[in-house]
Amino acid sequence: MARDYLQEALGYFNVGKHQWYGWKENPTGDKVELYENLILLDPTATMPTETEVNNKITEIKQKDANRETKITSAKSKLEALGLTTEEIKEAFGI
Repeated sequence: MARDYLQEALGYFNVGKHQWYGWKENPTGDKVELYENLILLDPTATMPTETEVNNKITEIKQKDANRETKITSAKSKLEALGLTTEEIKEAFGI
């Protein structure tokens, strides 16, 4: 299953307000999860701008990329110390 960056990013806004957003239905009754279909369900919540949401998505993706870079670096260093790939996987699950 693909990671839903939009929903994940929305979780950083209106913290403490559960189910503060939902999705507009299109003419066929489907709810397409795109920023332009975002609606507020909680009148005390604040709608984040599309730029704010996109910036949060970029931040989440950058953290993922940084984590992958660190994992790759750690694997290389452990291999340089003489550990086998299998030993690294067993020890760290990476």
